[in-house]
Amino acid sequence: MTELRSEREIHLFPLHGILVPEGRLTLRIFEPRYLDLVSDCMKREQPFGVALISEGEETGRAAQCHDLGTLAHISDWDQQADGLLEISCVGGRRFRILSQEVAANQLVRARVRVLSACPRVEPGRSHQPLVTLLRQLMERAGRPPGTDARFDDAGWVGCRLLELLPLGLVQKQRLLQLDDPRQRLDQLLGALNLVQ
Repeated sequence: MTELRSEREIHLFPLHGILVPEGRLTLRIFEPRYLDLVSDCMKREQPFGVALISEGEETGRAAQCHDLGTLAHISDWDQQADGLLEISCVGGRRFRILSQEVAANQLVRARVRVLSACPRVEPGRSHQPLVTLLRQLMERAGRPPGTDARFDDAGWVGCRLLELLPLGLVQKQRLLQLDDPRQRLDQLLGALNLVQ
């Protein structure tokens, strides 16, 4: 899942939701423009970009997006009985939108800068309540921590909490935009009133 170039052109999939690095996303595709997007990405074995909508809707005219999103790598697909295409995606690196253009069919292509992966640092002592909370949330969600769990990685802990916590989308977007994983955990502590 390594992105080879820091700047590239990608298709954008504006959503009323976010995708975090290493997160999972399932989409049911029915609009012709997004069927074209998926087909093109699968043929070229390229990711597309998921970005939170700042203005507009998921259907109809192209929506305006926040300028930071996450690359989505298609991991599986299935044609449903109702004729809709269901795809499963895994979040890759975050990206920043540099420019974009809207095609006649309202499909958005963007020039983006793929951001470096967040540095791997351990959560601080003050972040331990978040690590405990994440373990509990994963158990409740039926996702017991497996061998790939990295509770010693502040970036991984923060991204999993963004997936599982019932925070507002704008708040999640602000947290996703932070480059420092410990700063993200600090802000989560404050938002959840877990500061000791």
